[in-house]
Amino acid sequence: MTGMNAKLDPSIETVFLMAADKWQFVSSSFVKEIASMGGDISQFVTPQVQEKLMEKFSSQ
Repeated sequence: MTGMNAKLDPSIETVFLMAADKWQFVSSSFVKEIASMGGDISQFVTPQVQEKLMEKFSSQ
């Protein structure tokens, strides 16, 4: 975003405000990648989803 703003108008300053952790978006792709490597995804998904993902990746 910063790079695009600078190309469109060099006088534009871009400021990023980060949300608290509990309000931030978590990509399902990241969760699946963590699960595929055997990582702990319990803080991102329900126990049922965790179980299904671990089943899926343990059979691969």
